[in-house]
Amino acid sequence: MYEGEWTLGSVLAARAAEAPEREIVRFEHEAVTYGSLDEAANRVANGLGRLGLVKGDRVAIMLGNRPEFLGLWFGLGRAGIVEVPLNTGLRGDMLVHMLNTCGCRLLVIDAQWLDRVERVAARLETLEQVVVVGDGAIAGIDCLPHTRLLAADGGPPGVEVAPWDPAVILFTSGTTGPSKGALLSHASHFRQASNVCDLMAYGEDEVLFNMFPLYHVNARYTSVLPAMVLDQATCVLHDRFSASRFWDICRAEGVTAFNFMGALVMMLFKQPERADDADNPVRCAYGAPAPVAVLERFERRFGVELIEVYGSTELGACTQNRRGHRRIGSCGMEAPHYAVEIHDEHDNPLPPGVEGEIVVRPREPHIMVEEYFGAPEATVAAFRNLWFHTGDRGRSDEDGWFYYLDRMKDAIRRRGENISSWEVEQVINDHDAVAESAAVGVPSELTEEEVLIVVKLQEGVELAPEALLDFCQERLPYFAVPRYVRFVDELPKNHAQRIQKQELRSAAVTPDTWDREQHGYVVTR
Repeated sequence: MYEGEWTLGSVLAARAAEAPEREIVRFEHEAVTYGSLDEAANRVANGLGRLGLVKGDRVAIMLGNRPEFLGLWFGLGRAGIVEVPLNTGLRGDMLVHMLNTCGCRLLVIDAQWLDRVERVAARLETLEQVVVVGDGAIAGIDCLPHTRLLAADGGPPGVEVAPWDPAVILFTSGTTGPSKGALLSHASHFRQASNVCDLMAYGEDEVLFNMFPLYHVNARYTSVLPAMVLDQATCVLHDRFSASRFWDICRAEGVTAFNFMGALVMMLFKQPERADDADNPVRCAYGAPAPVAVLERFERRFGVELIEVYGSTELGACTQNRRGHRRIGSCGMEAPHYAVEIHDEHDNPLPPGVEGEIVVRPREPHIMVEEYFGAPEATVAAFRNLWFHTGDRGRSDEDGWFYYLDRMKDAIRRRGENISSWEVEQVINDHDAVAESAAVGVPSELTEEEVLIVVKLQEGVELAPEALLDFCQERLPYFAVPRYVRFVDELPKNHAQRIQKQELRSAAVTPDTWDREQHGYVVTR
């Protein structure tokens, strides 16, 4: 386990000196060694310096999972320049918002998305140059090929970078307003990575598989950097998730652990059963949520232990189960480097069993979000009364285990009852015909809200709304059984594969939505 200084440049340099030919990341068609990554990082750092960028400047990256992204990530870190990774689906107002909020002087982008920048170029307040991976240019903007960066000197750039220096601005999902940029230090990268290694009891020869994008926390802090922290581990990084090919990839690559978010576990579980399901090298998987309804069946079928945690972009994992010490249904006990409590709306601590907001404090410096960059009011609001407010609802028990219930704004209030949209979704998703679902509150003519469930079915399967509600009546309290049902081909999602419920709330009850009251369906109390 690496125990040196926690900066991107120093960790990479130490690994490259020890084993330059060892693979750190295997992409689908190319492998990156420590030695090649170290040299690429130096060339990027020196190339940016030749362009006039200095420590503390912000540079945006808009690339898919590819070797060039790694060189840029570590090169920016080595130069002390703050990285701003952007979702490759960005365009229009959101792209402008993120580039302007961070004051980015330079953008590195895949040539295929240049037209998006060209359309908003007149609104970009600080952008001076664009580095293009591939062939292309934008009229009126200084563009240069990525190869020009790599033509710089391959020696160390000579910039002093400390663990507490800012490293990255990661934008969180904007659900009630513009997305906020969480500023994180170099130290936070490696506290998160080393904690993953610890709670998962990783050994030296792990092969960690991830298919989430490098512009998201998951691939970075649960796979790439843990592999770097461990002495002889490798990360296998793909550009997209395939449920049908997943286990074959694991067998071919010798994967020992992977990470999951959102509906990934359910999507794997609902694949047709195969005789060789358990014939794979994977020992464990890390992530959230681990759906209680299928967790033990998933583990028996695939021979994989699921470890559930709770956290966010700003925090990493702040509560966690551990291998060999877990409680099914709980998101774990507080992580050793955090204090976690449940508070009421006035920030009074709540006793076990009482629901409230999950709030967090660090036990070490510079391991969590430093600020929301360019948004001082949002920063102050999040850190009010000296606790970081997650915006999530939960509870604890007498033994110190925590239970995530919902986003505070996702809780549904119906006729005096508080309904967890997450709990409704867990029941719906357990139906064999359902691929995934989202429960939201929509306005009621009686004030408060009614429950709408939006459902994506398994391919080639049909399901009547009445049959779905019959299933719910056996598993949910009467007041939580949805009034409205809508079937869709796809649910709206962000880059982290989280369902964008604000879009569903905005659409509310559409013409194709089924209403149980109009059809005379009666819920039994």
